[in-house]
Amino acid sequence: MKYVIGIDLGTSSVKALLVNQSGEVCGEASKDYPLSHPQAGYSEQNPEDWVSSTVAAVKELISNGSIESELIEGISFSGQMHGLVLIDGDGVPLRPAILWNDTRTTKQCEQITKTLKSDLLKITKNKALEGFTLPKILWVQEHEPELFAKAAHFLLPKDYLRYRLTGKIEMEYSDAAGTLLLDVVQHKWSVNICDRFSIPIKLCPPLIHSQDLSGTLRIGMASEMGLTPEVKVFGGGADNACGALGAGIVNEEAALCSIGTSGVFLAYEADNSQDFQGELHFFNHSKPKSYYLMGVTLAAGYSLSWFKNTFAKEKSYDQFLAGISRVPVGAKGLLFTPYIVGERTPYADAFIRGSFIGMDSTHTMDHFARAVLEGITFSLKDSLELMRTVGKKEIKKIVSIGGGSKNESWLQMQADIFNGTVIKLTSEQGPALGAAMIAAVGCKWFESFEQCKEVFIQYEKEFNPIPEHVEKYQELYEIYTQVYQQTKEMNESLHRFR
Repeated sequence: MKYVIGIDLGTSSVKALLVNQSGEVCGEASKDYPLSHPQAGYSEQNPEDWVSSTVAAVKELISNGSIESELIEGISFSGQMHGLVLIDGDGVPLRPAILWNDTRTTKQCEQITKTLKSDLLKITKNKALEGFTLPKILWVQEHEPELFAKAAHFLLPKDYLRYRLTGKIEMEYSDAAGTLLLDVVQHKWSVNICDRFSIPIKLCPPLIHSQDLSGTLRIGMASEMGLTPEVKVFGGGADNACGALGAGIVNEEAALCSIGTSGVFLAYEADNSQDFQGELHFFNHSKPKSYYLMGVTLAAGYSLSWFKNTFAKEKSYDQFLAGISRVPVGAKGLLFTPYIVGERTPYADAFIRGSFIGMDSTHTMDHFARAVLEGITFSLKDSLELMRTVGKKEIKKIVSIGGGSKNESWLQMQADIFNGTVIKLTSEQGPALGAAMIAAVGCKWFESFEQCKEVFIQYEKEFNPIPEHVEKYQELYEIYTQVYQQTKEMNESLHRFR
């Protein structure tokens, strides 16, 4: 039996997953690393922390297992998207990485939108948002010009990690799609965009596909991790693309609802000719010649953790949610909007904030808990409805992962609000499993991701919509969609008091 390792390089930690040819998870290890906020709105990390933590996690994974290292055939990666790593000609980072959740680049986003006009959506398929990489490059270009002049390449987080393991400087397509420098349909860097912002095209690294062989491990790195230098290292993918793989989203069969700190609603897309006008993110998938549509709720699981930790800190999540099944649909007229850190889809609005609407003296903690879950799910339904209308997609099955899959009452709520069958996986490993699948396909264990999915992913349970709940939730959703417009101006006025 042979093995692969899937590495998920997250914002606060790295996870390494050992998987065999039968798709069985045989071990896992994780290591944390720090996040720096040198100023308000800034979010940075030391790229070498990713490397040292990954080496330590893999070393622990190997030392805790009972397999021979010679049986490990391949490694691949999932990585946090959009983060900017600038390296010099010797491959050394010139500054800390600027991460996806850094918000210093509003001015640069406005500059991109004004300069590119309709070409922005035509070429990149996405609007300019602070999270993307091009605004970060322009910020460094403006504020640190001497440093920018020394840059030989820019890399994204997992691509820097792969470079340090192999010595090869490359970037793969699903991550490159989130830079605002890639021509998403033509699968090449946009010379047009680079020229209009005086960015040398040589700054953009060679492009590879997710399952392409990047190289083998450097001898020193292999020794540190307890592996052989013959281990094959593959391109990997963006965390959302790998999360989709790890949930089996490799065709039109089902969509994905992922509820972590943020929330993602994602659907497979084979047609690159549609124009979504930037209302949904449109990125290259890790599966060759395919794409995905995605909507984002900024504070999905975070809304729940904020509420619990503020008002019921002493309770576990199971205790906190134990009573929601006894509360009727609609939480007895209590409505919550999860805009507590702003919102992304369908409202790219940094100033909007959350609301509880309809509070009265009969509401208990259980009513509030259910309202929070319903509000998070309504926000994700916003993305689903865009996919059904703008994207013209018929979505009837949804795989639910993350925090939203841990509670069966919430899973039934998702089925009722989405008006579709919601599926719970037997074993959920998220993007790390998607990374392992990339390595498995790269090692030729399978001819396609579809074949790999049949072995690596199993469904545990389905939750079907209850017609009377669907009807009530549709009425509530129509009220929910009015809250943003009704509170937008008030929140903008309140912003100066924050």
